[in-house]
Amino acid sequence: MRIIPAIDIIDGKCVRLSQGDYQRKTVYNDDPLEVARSFEDAGIQYLHLVDLDGAKSRQIVNYKTLEKLCSQTNLKIDFGGGIKSQQDLQIAFDSGASQITAGSVAAKEPDKFLGWLEQYGADKIVLGADCKDRKIASSGWLEQSDQEVIEFIANYQKAGIEYVICTDIGKDGMLEGPSIELYKEILACQKISLIASGGVSSLADLKALKALGCEGAIVGKALYEGQIELNDLAELC
Repeated sequence: MRIIPAIDIIDGKCVRLSQGDYQRKTVYNDDPLEVARSFEDAGIQYLHLVDLDGAKSRQIVNYKTLEKLCSQTNLKIDFGGGIKSQQDLQIAFDSGASQITAGSVAAKEPDKFLGWLEQYGADKIVLGADCKDRKIASSGWLEQSDQEVIEFIANYQKAGIEYVICTDIGKDGMLEGPSIELYKEILACQKISLIASGGVSSLADLKALKALGCEGAIVGKALYEGQIELNDLAELC
């Protein structure tokens, strides 16, 4: 299982939110590059970079941060947040992203998302399946739909999607453990590479996700709060 640390960006700074609430923001470092280099120095190979300003404004904003991290580290970066147009997508790839994650477009403009999937391939386009109470949420988690998350993933799996990042918003940033039962249900009926996100609080959580069959797990607040030590995470990798 791939271990993927997360860096969330607001105003160019490394932050974490609780349950996706922009009013419950903690700034952990003014320099995302410093954080990314610490991951790389510990032997980490992957990074999940989220443009929270972009997600809220519905267009890519912090692409310069992406460009800096891609040009000054060797991390393979999956980038999401604010990718709503072909121009946003091209900016992300031109800035060095290895993959992009699109959730809002997949939820609201499926034809556009499927066009990107066909154009760039399933190894480049990741489905963002962010949910609250098992219903898909979009636009920086500010909007909730009636789409059920398992059905949402199933429809795109039939269309050829390979990678899915599923975040249970209620768990995100709470350090109370991931949504094991939800991920178990998804993996029981879908042939996808599932990347779990939200709630990881310990090495035991990561081992449980690996045992389920998750392809990857995103770790955020537990690292920044010291509940998981970077060296221990590197050993698990």
